[in-house]
Amino acid sequence: MLPFLATILIIPTFPAYVLSCSQISPILACCLAYLSFYMLLFISIGSYRLSPFHPLANYPGPTIAKISKVWTVHKSMDGKLAHYYKMLHDQYGPIVRVGPNEISVAEKDLLPFIIGTQGMPKGPLWEGRAITPKKNRNQSNYSLIGVRDLTHHSHLRKTWNRAFSEEPLQDYQDILIQNANNLVEVLEKRFMEGSVELDIANVINLFSFDFMGDLAFAANFDALRNNDANHFQKNMERALLTPALTMQIPWSVAIVQAFPWLSTSLRSFGAFAVSQARLRASNESRKDLFYYLRSYSDVPQDSLFAFIVSNAVLAIIAGSDTTASALCNAIYYLVANPKDMQTLQQEIEEAFPDSGTNIDIQKLDKMPWLNAVINETLRLQPPVPSGLQRAPAVGSKGKLVGSHYIKEGTSVLVSPYVLHRDPRYFFPHPDKYWPARWLPENADSVTLDTSAFIPFSQGPANCVGRRLAIFELRYVLVLLFSRYEFSFLSGWDAANWERGLKDQFVLAKDVLKVTLTHRTRKN
Repeated sequence: MLPFLATILIIPTFPAYVLSCSQISPILACCLAYLSFYMLLFISIGSYRLSPFHPLANYPGPTIAKISKVWTVHKSMDGKLAHYYKMLHDQYGPIVRVGPNEISVAEKDLLPFIIGTQGMPKGPLWEGRAITPKKNRNQSNYSLIGVRDLTHHSHLRKTWNRAFSEEPLQDYQDILIQNANNLVEVLEKRFMEGSVELDIANVINLFSFDFMGDLAFAANFDALRNNDANHFQKNMERALLTPALTMQIPWSVAIVQAFPWLSTSLRSFGAFAVSQARLRASNESRKDLFYYLRSYSDVPQDSLFAFIVSNAVLAIIAGSDTTASALCNAIYYLVANPKDMQTLQQEIEEAFPDSGTNIDIQKLDKMPWLNAVINETLRLQPPVPSGLQRAPAVGSKGKLVGSHYIKEGTSVLVSPYVLHRDPRYFFPHPDKYWPARWLPENADSVTLDTSAFIPFSQGPANCVGRRLAIFELRYVLVLLFSRYEFSFLSGWDAANWERGLKDQFVLAKDVLKVTLTHRTRKN
């Protein structure tokens, strides 16, 4: 990158010198030389990218996308990138050129060659998300989500797999149950204060943030009880916007690093995480994620702390924000569809006759409607709507994806949001909330292709915390809907919820205003 930048800065100085030798002023000569050079440079680059000689010339797509990735930055800023990708696929078909050197694929038979076991390493998008300060840049080598080299990723993934194996998962479930009980206590306190009108999205965000902080660091964030008085959770949310933009143009990371004020929230949250990790390091006995990462890691001792911090931060961001989005969307869809909510509450009553005060976690995966609600929520609103990008390995020259040869230097994007709403895989009503499509008794009357259902991605880089996330969704939904009746706050436009969801790699959420009442069981 530096040699390239130096070249395009130095070359125009030669025509500027020639022009300055004439009667033109040196300043005007310099301006004319640079302007002419860059105009010719951009025209030549654009012409090549639109020409039949470009490796992606045969793939359809909007002209502006073929010329520059700037348009995706614009769509990322308004939070509707996933919607735009869907519109492009509806217009152009299953494979669309969405960048000068990037295609988007919405073809489930090609997934194994892209993100599956026969797939490719992560693409340059991930470099655009690594906006760690330069002095700590080597720490990105220890964060599972940012590692592109397949061998290095496999090595780190083994540590994570052990940290989410059966024994640790039991410990994590206990931590979740304790935090879920705290959630109920906070809601009950609101009842005692006479206040049952609330932004349930904010409550769920803070609950999930507390849980993941407890899981990762044994940290008592207490954001739910004090309404995020220290702005820890808010800093985390704000920190998501910058990498959502830089990941579209990875070289822009250097600009963010050069101007620290562009990533103040991220740096603030990072400093907070380091302080929590130092506090946690003194506790040797508690079996949380910190404990298992440290116990199972093969990372050299002098790099162990950086490894634990970067991956614990990853767990908090990836675990709290994505699961909170799924919980909020599930609540929204249930409240918007009262019959579906009643069906869930009836199933809960049958599974847990004792008012749901003692939830037998062994029953949760055997509740068909509960799991249909969760699957349908994840189908319509996947926590990572459009950010699964892969690219041929460096030095490989290319990769055969089905019958398509993907040349090295080309990125391949997979959007779960697009796949999950494709009528070839989910029919009827691909854009409608309809949990019944997941029930076994409807198998013969619907199209439900689970190989196109990828809310947790798939293959070697899929979500390592999937089982814990599903448990959290099941447990919290049962806990809440066994105790409370939900309705939208009177006068609030419920359509604002879906309009307010923004694709910032993960889903950014607006307010979800509801009224709660205590539930009276029929039996």
